[in-house]
Amino acid sequence: MTAAPHLLIAWHSRTGGSEALARAAAEGSETAKLVAADDVTPEALQAAGGYLFVGPENLAALSGAMKEMFDRCYYPCLGKLEGRPYATIICAGSDGENAQRQLDRIATGWRLKRVADPVIVNTAAQTPEAILAPKTIPADRLAAARDLGAALAEGLAAGIF
Repeated sequence: MTAAPHLLIAWHSRTGGSEALARAAAEGSETAKLVAADDVTPEALQAAGGYLFVGPENLAALSGAMKEMFDRCYYPCLGKLEGRPYATIICAGSDGENAQRQLDRIATGWRLKRVADPVIVNTAAQTPEAILAPKTIPADRLAAARDLGAALAEGLAAGIF
């Protein structure tokens, strides 16, 4: 029997918010692989059946580490990931929409298929002190991340995606 394709949860976090969300998502699945953006390789992306990208918005864009992961992996994966499912969680201090759009444009280039609505967790961090402070994510948002991870992993295992 062939194992079901696994969910790769690629994340980056500066102040803990995105990491907490990524870890919560991974708790929703026994088969998900949680990999920091710095450690994601083209081979890891190609081995996965689907993706959850979790990262912060910094200065109205994806964090540098998330963008660097995509930069490193984009061309080696081009033409090799078409049709695979993905979802996103953006941890933002304000609206997160621009980081979300940026990530979706990259996913469009890979021809990935969005299978869940974008999740943006707004921490309302607006001062330099609040922006740099460690983030605490509310329990209901962590539960939503856990549910999203479980749904993605189950969808992959059941062959829905």
